Amino acid sequence: MEITKEEFDDKIRETMDDLILAMAEHEDINPEKFYSMTCILENLAFFSPVIYGALRNSKKT
Repeated sequence: MEITKEEFDDKIRETMDDLILAMAEHEDINPEKFYSMTCILENLAFFSPVIYGALRNSKKT
């Protein structure tokens, strides 16, 4: 089953939002580490088109 670039982007952003929400609601999360992890997840979501392209190219080879 092929997934379009837009569907991939939507799923990545939805997943990242769910992860951030779960971390925000967890009482054992260190606020400094939460901020760092949130930045990493947001960057991953921002680069989802690049990740999508890399995954597509790896399937072709």
